[in-house]
Amino acid sequence: MPSRRDKPHGHALLSDALRNKGVAFTQAEREEHGLVGMLPPGELTLEQQARKAWEQLRSQPGDLARNVYLEQLHDRNEVLYYRLLTDHLTELLPIVYDPTVGEAIKHYSHEFRRPRGVYLSVDRPQDVRPAFEALGLGPDDVDLVVATDAGQILGIGDWGVGGMQISVGKLAVYTAAAGIHPGRSVPVVLDVGTDNQTLLNDPLYMGNRHSRARGKDYDAFVAAYVDTVRELFPNALLHWEDFGPGNGRRLLETYGEQVCTFNDDMQGTGAIALACLLNAVRVSGTPMREQRVVVFGAGTAGVGIADQLRDAMVRDGLEREEATARIWCVDRQGLLLRSTDGLRDYQRSYARPDDEWPDRDGEPVELREVVDRVRPTVLVGTSTVRDAFTEDVVRSMADHVERPVVLPLSNPTEKMEAQPEDVLRWTGGKALVAAGVPLPPVELDGTTYVIGQANNALVYPGLGLGATVARASRVTDGMLQAAAEAVAELADLSGPGAPLLPQVENLRASSATVAAAVARRAAEDGVARARLDDVIQQVQDAMWEPVYT
Repeated sequence: MPSRRDKPHGHALLSDALRNKGVAFTQAEREEHGLVGMLPPGELTLEQQARKAWEQLRSQPGDLARNVYLEQLHDRNEVLYYRLLTDHLTELLPIVYDPTVGEAIKHYSHEFRRPRGVYLSVDRPQDVRPAFEALGLGPDDVDLVVATDAGQILGIGDWGVGGMQISVGKLAVYTAAAGIHPGRSVPVVLDVGTDNQTLLNDPLYMGNRHSRARGKDYDAFVAAYVDTVRELFPNALLHWEDFGPGNGRRLLETYGEQVCTFNDDMQGTGAIALACLLNAVRVSGTPMREQRVVVFGAGTAGVGIADQLRDAMVRDGLEREEATARIWCVDRQGLLLRSTDGLRDYQRSYARPDDEWPDRDGEPVELREVVDRVRPTVLVGTSTVRDAFTEDVVRSMADHVERPVVLPLSNPTEKMEAQPEDVLRWTGGKALVAAGVPLPPVELDGTTYVIGQANNALVYPGLGLGATVARASRVTDGMLQAAAEAVAELADLSGPGAPLLPQVENLRASSATVAAAVARRAAEDGVARARLDDVIQQVQDAMWEPVYT
């Protein structure tokens, strides 16, 4: 079986995206590798190529066109692609990932040019092992596998085989932000069908043309995937991305103790929210154990945040039951009560006793009533309900809390629960605010308020790198805590209007800091299989740089 590590020659070398340099091949290299006459005679350095590519990218008519341009560059020259992405990560993060990747996914079958990654079909579970074996990679050659079943992508829902773009985009951020080697990572789509009628009736759709598999067939298919990856690539971190609420948490609970695995929608979102609150505690002086938290949007992300905030309260001295009782979850049915119809398993621990809210006659307890009565110190939004945090709701918080923490984390912008500028104005600048999207600073009464972005990219690249350096056998709660604490400590809280989170301009440096903290905690938790003699240097040595060799 040919190995990806075999050195290609001639046209094959120009077609190998990880080794192709384009016109950066010197004359001597062209002669050595059979490229004479295959390229224009002029030579450009990587820096010159990157400048030209940036100019070409900026000339594209819109963000979707820029995403397509970057994918084409990715297909032909990975080093140049990652050099461009690394040099302009702040500008390009929204292009290669959220929100533009959502549009790319919608057009996936129509814009399809070249396959990337591993496509697995629930209709052919017998192909799972051959598909991975065809990569030609050995047991020590893979650090990271990102897989999605595209059940609940970003804010756009079920998009079937197009979910491959989510896995590819996530790995691009891992590489640009944390130096995960692109040749040591594998994007995967688990095509279990789709319930999206638009796709099922599109003659160009390239995925399985049937409704989503569920139950035993689904579980057996996922088990085949996990067992195969665990056997072939025993050191790899398995990252779950954009699985629907009925599966994401269940799969994490099933495999979390068996393999090194991580769900960014739940654990990454929870960790970045925890980082926000850790810094809010430093600013407000209200300890974690005294926080009262209302989470609006009790899906996997919202409950994932609730879990990590609860655990932080426990670390600050509360019993688990006491900590759970300081969190109120509100969803489309209103406040979650024990009698609420359709409660999911992961929501049940946060459902309130009905006798706390008597005489309801079946009427839901809406957000405003919860805020008025609970007097929360923290209000988290993961609902995608635009403007749900009204002026009345925010003012009600501010009437009872000196420094209310308001986190409208939904994205894109049109689905945010509130605009930070409004929240600051309604509270006279007292609110501590972070958002799920990048926003400009807010000027209010002579103070400039920088709005921190609760971007999971501050967490998961460093977490993945740290787990890789430690060769962690699993991702522990302590490693997630270490990641959140490392992110929080990177923020400068000294000035008025300072953001609760560090900026994303220097993600590689912040990812390295997070990775070192995570690796150390893996060792403390007894899950590190690598010897960690000099963690900082080992992290630096593990970070791939986009340079030609």
